[in-house]
Amino acid sequence: MRLNRFLASAGLGSRRGVEELITSGQVRINGKVITDLATQVEPNDAVKVGSRLLRTEQKITVLLNKPAGFLCTASDERDRKTIFQLLPPNWPRVYHVGRLDKDSEGLLLVTNDGELSLALTHPRYKIEKEYEVLIDKPFDPKHKEKLLKGFHIIGGRAKTEWVEILAPNHLRLVLTQGIKRQIRLMLYDLGYEVERLARIRLGPLKIGEMRPGEWRLLTSKEIATLKGPAHVEAAKA
Repeated sequence: MRLNRFLASAGLGSRRGVEELITSGQVRINGKVITDLATQVEPNDAVKVGSRLLRTEQKITVLLNKPAGFLCTASDERDRKTIFQLLPPNWPRVYHVGRLDKDSEGLLLVTNDGELSLALTHPRYKIEKEYEVLIDKPFDPKHKEKLLKGFHIIGGRAKTEWVEILAPNHLRLVLTQGIKRQIRLMLYDLGYEVERLARIRLGPLKIGEMRPGEWRLLTSKEIATLKGPAHVEAAKA
């Protein structure tokens, strides 16, 4: 992370504002005065501004295959199972990106990278999320157009980007919105009950052959790819 971005994220002002701290020689990294704005702050660097010590926090981003029955929350007053029970307990504080409801399963990202979280959740960036859905009765093909065109549900106007009928009771849907329980509510309004819902893709990431409850760390290349489309869109705004 560039030094000015790191200082801004630590609450020392805007990126432009903290540049004066750097160029005036008030910032030290590992005891050395730094005046180069392009300096990169690495994990475990000790950054000091005056007498204030700021440490970088190791960035962790995990792809988790969430099983059904687990909540996307750090704790539950009813002592139900949460996704964080599937991850090592000694990690820095991490957060889920978006959510899957208790009965849904599949691809979920967990991270402490705020920039990545914004890139994946801000409506402006329209990151695709792909799902496989089993419903309680055969799907009527005439409802496909309604899903693509969109209609109002609790939470706002909802639509799908893609609908594929894999079998009479088996659909593949693609969303770019993030309305709570969107697929379940849309299909319910059309007369169907969802029996199984699994997210299989988020942007370029796919769940692949991962078993329920299994997780893996994303590579730096995967993270850069995820951030890329959002950065392009942000530059156009």
